[in-house]
Amino acid sequence: MSAREIADAVMELPESELLELARRIVATIAAEREISKKISDAVQGIEDIVTGKLTGLNETEFATR
Repeated sequence: MSAREIADAVMELPESELLELARRIVATIAAEREISKKISDAVQGIEDIVTGKLTGLNETEFATR
């Protein structure tokens, strides 16, 4: 199976399985501990937004930060 075929199959996964796979991939990437932690935090942030746990800023809120 090619990387493209795997990617296409992965994109068909339900959202919860896709997020779990993203977590597992991040955990296995050989990166410096600090960078790996930042990536993991970013994936968690994406999950929080996708699942509605957090909401993003609108344009006005972003501009005033």
